[in-house]
Amino acid sequence: MEMTGSGEDIREREPRNIDRILDAFKALEKEDSGIEDLFQEIRSFYEDFGGREKEMVFGALLENIEVPKEDLTELMQTLLQCGKDDPLRHGLLAELRRRIYSPRLKLFRKISHSPGGLKFLLDFRGDLLSVRRRSTLDLEPLDADIVFLLEMLFQEGFLFLEEITLNSSYNQIALIKNRDMVHPMASIDEMGQRLGKDRRCFVMYHRLLPFEPVIFIEVALTQGLVRKMADIVGPSGTEGRRGRIDTAIFYSINNTQNGLAGLGLGKILIGKVVDYLREEDERIKNFATLSPMPGFWRHYLKPILEGNDENFSLKQQDVISFFQKKPVEKILGHGPGGGRDRNAFNEVLLGILSAGEWVKDEELCSDLHGPMVKIAYHYLVSEKNRRGKPLDPVTNFHLGVGATVSAKNVNFLANPSQKGLSESCGMMVNYVYSSNWLSQIRRSLRWFDRLEVKGLFRASR
Repeated sequence: MEMTGSGEDIREREPRNIDRILDAFKALEKEDSGIEDLFQEIRSFYEDFGGREKEMVFGALLENIEVPKEDLTELMQTLLQCGKDDPLRHGLLAELRRRIYSPRLKLFRKISHSPGGLKFLLDFRGDLLSVRRRSTLDLEPLDADIVFLLEMLFQEGFLFLEEITLNSSYNQIALIKNRDMVHPMASIDEMGQRLGKDRRCFVMYHRLLPFEPVIFIEVALTQGLVRKMADIVGPSGTEGRRGRIDTAIFYSINNTQNGLAGLGLGKILIGKVVDYLREEDERIKNFATLSPMPGFWRHYLKPILEGNDENFSLKQQDVISFFQKKPVEKILGHGPGGGRDRNAFNEVLLGILSAGEWVKDEELCSDLHGPMVKIAYHYLVSEKNRRGKPLDPVTNFHLGVGATVSAKNVNFLANPSQKGLSESCGMMVNYVYSSNWLSQIRRSLRWFDRLEVKGLFRASR
């Protein structure tokens, strides 16, 4: 049988397809009619592309759809010759602003007005962010164009908040159930257990995507701070609620659109839910999270124990310093032959934490409790990425929107599920939102109070 689709064929087809989609982009930039047909042509090509081809598209857009230098040269020279009091200066500045308006932004606006266009742009930016992590191209200007448009589209008048309840449509409930990546659910019944008078779920939608959640949050109303997941979604968390409710615990926040990363919608969502709950029930005074530490084990402590510590402030030889003498000896006793060689400590600890069976050993858990909390807190507040932000993405998010964290709020074995152990050795953390935090949001977002909340407030309980 004759083989087709060789590497040579692919190399021949790729440039041709890139040229065709680029031609469609250029036509869309210039044309004011037939926009939907051109957009459908672009989407058809784009959806068939792989990662390498998409990177080529991004580069081609930057190189070929830009303000021509010759359109600015003479105007800039004239403007530079103008004195401060020259009557022509303001007119020249206005003309400069008109000319430097990004032609890519112009075509993205046209796409956003087409049916399915907004979702395309969200996916397009999601791909762009993924490619930027590995590409040698400077794709920031292209990202800036899309972000500028999305920031206009995802604010007052376009967004609304809705509570998901047991009376919501099955499709809505099922969609949230399937999109929860923080605490995944195996069945729709599990989602039902998260909806009730003190288990709540709020979703932010966009008017152009009324059936596609933008971001959602799940909340448990409790007495005091909750420090383990079993008290929220386990059997003890779904039977006979405890005491007088005074606290809202945010335990699952999911951004369903990768293209909206960095736009601050999480801050708006949390702020609006805090406002909603305060108005609904004046007893609720405290707001905090019970949050995962998704990279703590796999991308932090495990590599350090293996000796791959070059990217971290915590070094392999320093791990043992978090442990007292007796716990060190007892942990070494779990190694081959029950040895006492302190040089083998990291190897033994790595074996214990990798196996996962340690959670069944109460004495071993007791020995690990204090040191693991200290190491986790070091990870949260001391480990930084290249931009000087917290290495942990969840910490980066919550501290970035105004929460605080302390060592006393790091919780040992708060999530001993298989997922919790494989990601963070079962560790979780409470991020606490202060009483004046909502006022700060109101000052920074003037349209915050006008964001619509669909549905009626429940009666105070």
